[in-house]
Amino acid sequence: MSPPPLSIFDVAAHALSAEMVRMNASASNLANAGTVAGSAAAAYRPLQPVFATELDQASGLATVRVAAVRRSSAAPDRVHDPGHPLADANGDVWNAAVDPNAEMVEMLDSSRQYQNLVEAVSTAKQLILDTVRMK
Repeated sequence: MSPPPLSIFDVAAHALSAEMVRMNASASNLANAGTVAGSAAAAYRPLQPVFATELDQASGLATVRVAAVRRSSAAPDRVHDPGHPLADANGDVWNAAVDPNAEMVEMLDSSRQYQNLVEAVSTAKQLILDTVRMK
């Protein structure tokens, strides 16, 4: 037996979930901006959610799902700071490869998209209620 076709509420629920993952990844990246490590391997690497489109054949509606959350391949920045407690034998530490400005833009965009989705669900609900109340 095949699953029932997606409704606007199902599509919005998937999108809200994806935007939440996006916001959480940005929050994690922002929280780790400016952190240092004693080696390049130990340095924080930013999280990047990967999204995929899903098409519901029954309804013709497309929605989104989180395919994966991956670590960025961006190399951490090497800084020569021999006085730092985490410095290696060469006196180097590695800064996390996080751009706080880009992460803030990402968080603001995902927050705005989340608000838009909540508004779409609210409008759909109101239209359904108005239709039911018609005489």
